[in-house]
Amino acid sequence: MKMSFFDTLDAVLRSGSLAGAAREMNVTPSAVSMQMKQLEAHFGQPLFDRAGLRVRPTPLAREIVGVLREPMQRVEALRSRTSTQVEGLLRLGVIETLQSSLLPAAAKQLRARYPALDVRPVRGRTVELIEAVKAGRLDAAVVVQPSTGGSQRLAWQPVFRNELVLVAPPHAEEARIPALFKSHDWIRFDPSTSGGRLAMRWIAKHVREARATMDLQSVQAVVAMVSAGLGVSVVQRPDARMVLAYPVRILSLGRGAPALQISLVSRKTDAGNRQLAALREAIERVTGAGAAAARR
Repeated sequence: MKMSFFDTLDAVLRSGSLAGAAREMNVTPSAVSMQMKQLEAHFGQPLFDRAGLRVRPTPLAREIVGVLREPMQRVEALRSRTSTQVEGLLRLGVIETLQSSLLPAAAKQLRARYPALDVRPVRGRTVELIEAVKAGRLDAAVVVQPSTGGSQRLAWQPVFRNELVLVAPPHAEEARIPALFKSHDWIRFDPSTSGGRLAMRWIAKHVREARATMDLQSVQAVVAMVSAGLGVSVVQRPDARMVLAYPVRILSLGRGAPALQISLVSRKTDAGNRQLAALREAIERVTGAGAAAARR
C-alpha cells in the first residue's frame, strides 16, 4: 500500500470532500476516488458513507488518520532531510493530446518535489516518440501503447485508458449516432494513428453512411472543426479545457466502445534510473495509475 494514499485520505478528511482533496493534492478527483477504493480494499471495510450528495468518513477512516498522521509527518520530515537529490535532465516525449492535460499536472508535481530535475518535454506522434526512446534520444514518453508488436527492449507502465467517443456540433439536433452521420460529414482523425484506425473500424461496423471529407492529424483540430459545425467525428475523449475552447456534444459509443491504452514507455536498461522513478511517481499521483494497477 502506497503511503501517499494515506496522505490523500487525510486530505479528504481535512477538506471534507474528494474534490477538495484533489485540489489540495494536485490530482484528479478520479485519482482520489481510486486511491480511496484501494484503501477500502486493503482494510476490507468501507471508509466512507456514500449515501446522499456528500461522502461522510466512517469512524474507521478517522481512526486510521488519527493513528498515522503524526508518524507520516515525521517520515516526510525525515525524507526531506535525508533523501538523495534527484537532478539532471529528463527528456520526456508526450503525444499532442496530453500536452495540455497530463503534462502540466505531472510537471507541477515534479517541480514541487524535485526542483533540481530539468524536464524537457518533446511533442510528437506515438510512433516517432517510441523510436526516439529506443534510440536513446528520449528518456521516456507518454504514448498510445501498441496493441501488438513493440520491442523487447522497452518497458511499459499503464497510465490510463481513453475511450473513443463521438463528437458532434453543439447545436446538432439528432439524438442517435447513425442520424448524425447521415446529416453531417465525417471529419476523420488521422487514419495512420492508433486512434484513427480504431475509429475507422468502429464506424465501418456500426455506421451505414459516413462521408469522409477531410483527414486531420490533431484531435484539437478535429474538435475545432466539429465545433464550427463542419461535421462529426470519432476521437478519443477530449479533455475539459479543449471542450471549453471548442464546445461540442459528446456521445458515448456504448458498451464495448474502443479505447486507447495510454502508457509510459522507457528502456528496460533504465529500470533503476531515479529520474524515471520520480517521473513514474508524479504520473501515479496525478492519474491514480498505481491504484488501478494494484486492483488488476
